[in-house]
Amino acid sequence: MEKMNQAFERMKMLVGMEVDDEEEQRQQQESSYMDDFNRNCTLSTKQRLYGFAICLSAGITCTLLSMLVFFHPVKFGITFSLGNLLALGSTAFLIGPKRQFTMMLDPVRIYATAMYIASIIIALFCAVYVRNKLLTLLAIVLEFGALIWYSASYIPFARAMVSKLMLACFDTEF
Repeated sequence: MEKMNQAFERMKMLVGMEVDDEEEQRQQQESSYMDDFNRNCTLSTKQRLYGFAICLSAGITCTLLSMLVFFHPVKFGITFSLGNLLALGSTAFLIGPKRQFTMMLDPVRIYATAMYIASIIIALFCAVYVRNKLLTLLAIVLEFGALIWYSASYIPFARAMVSKLMLACFDTEF
């Protein structure tokens, strides 16, 4: 059991979670809504890992299942967007919703986050409300591009590399 606890402590440090400290838990400071939310929704490390794995698996499953209905853009848009939302939410289990939210609003990735969330909303709007196959398909292409750009914002120099690759692809003469 001791080795299991040590492994969980190492996993906490790897994913950036704070190691349990009794003094930090005792300190009560005036806090915002998100601090209250985080305090009331505390999960053990094991619960966080299970939540992450389940949510990520469900997201990947929805995204893969969306390929089965690829030729029905409305159904494809709904399942693909739901898969993206589940995968995005899975990381909140690892690092907590407050830290996830602050990382998403970091000045380095605020525009990528806004584009990604907006593209998901646009894709769902086109699929559910407008029910136009062409608009839904265009919104999904936009969502996929925003997903790549948002994901690249977490990797150092990845956005510069993606930009150079795109320029190189469109710069070639036919």
